[in-house]
Amino acid sequence: MKNLFTYAAACLHNTAIDEKLALTHDAWHTLTNGELTFSEDVPVLAITEVRFPNKPVLLAPRDMPKRKMTSPEGKAAFFHAIAHVEFVAIYLAWDIIYRFRGMPPQFYQDWLQVADEEAQHFELIRTHLQTMGVDYGDLPAHGGLWDHAKDTAHDLLARLAMVPRCMEARGLDVTPAIIEKFNSIGDKASVALLTRILTDEVGHVERGSYWFKQLCQQQGVEAEAKYQQLIKQYYIGGKPKGPFNREMRIIAGFSNAELDWLETPP
Repeated sequence: MKNLFTYAAACLHNTAIDEKLALTHDAWHTLTNGELTFSEDVPVLAITEVRFPNKPVLLAPRDMPKRKMTSPEGKAAFFHAIAHVEFVAIYLAWDIIYRFRGMPPQFYQDWLQVADEEAQHFELIRTHLQTMGVDYGDLPAHGGLWDHAKDTAHDLLARLAMVPRCMEARGLDVTPAIIEKFNSIGDKASVALLTRILTDEVGHVERGSYWFKQLCQQQGVEAEAKYQQLIKQYYIGGKPKGPFNREMRIIAGFSNAELDWLETPP
């Protein structure tokens, strides 16, 4: 029998991209066959031990080159940026499994499914990029997303608030307009790809909402107030700016009160 946390350690502490993708899919396949154990005797290394490939070169968001999405170079840069988000999302899903022990089996099953879907997204985007003559790592990317993992390595509630319920939820807000932009220029391949990703991401944010509320209930804290407190604590600037996709966020487990708070100017 194979162990989930051994898979997690291998995916987080080795840099080989193709091996990471294969291990992620193998772990999900092993789980669905009922052959995966959840023995917690695998030690937890510090988050500073997590290893990423040497490429892409990581820049601060302000230092990223500005390109128009209507040009071939701009389109390639856009999908390279999405590929990087999805690649880091594989790490984020594995890290929440690896770092936070003692949760119910369903928690680990949910985030392993997320890891597998993020790996599928990355592979689809990488193939799409290659049709444009670009591979993942050829262009720079920004490293901000993983900073949220490092900031919340000690606190599962904070991780759930900041990653699925903040950063990933931004995709629900911005992706529909991007899909419409590609639709308007007749780029059916990009539309299909982004629509597939958006559909899955709603489910990922919903799992974040579900486990956030479950943990709050267990700890005897009010979930909406805790969410506000954690966003104010960890989000630079106090909270994200809108507009927010209320319809999709409600499906993904946000309450109207949470959305009213997000939409209220600071």
